[in-house]
Amino acid sequence: MARNRKNQSAAVRFGPALKALLLCLFIGGSGVGYVWQQNQLLELGSQRVEKEKRLNTLRVQNSQLARQLAELQSPRSLETRVKELNLGMTMAQPTQIVRLVAAPMTPSVKPAPAMNSSGQRYAKRQTATSPAP
Repeated sequence: MARNRKNQSAAVRFGPALKALLLCLFIGGSGVGYVWQQNQLLELGSQRVEKEKRLNTLRVQNSQLARQLAELQSPRSLETRVKELNLGMTMAQPTQIVRLVAAPMTPSVKPAPAMNSSGQRYAKRQTATSPAP
């Protein structure tokens, strides 16, 4: 015998509608998420291009400033500036220049730790009467 729809519970009647609603929400949410993700990729790409342009500009500016610094540190430029400011300074004579020669680095030698009769290493104890090395 066929069941009467009036005797069915409300959950059974709204089940397919609820499933359809959830499916639509899932598909719609996925679509909105996809569009948002693509928009974020586009924005990040444009930010990257702007940052690369800024980096190139800063590199050019850095190289210009490095050339300017090298020019200002040149002996000719310094001599001209000294003459402009009337500082009364002259170039150093070769006899006034002292050149230092760097000594080669030698590794520091540490004394080997003392050993007891069983072969274990230990540190020597310093007393007030024994001089410190």
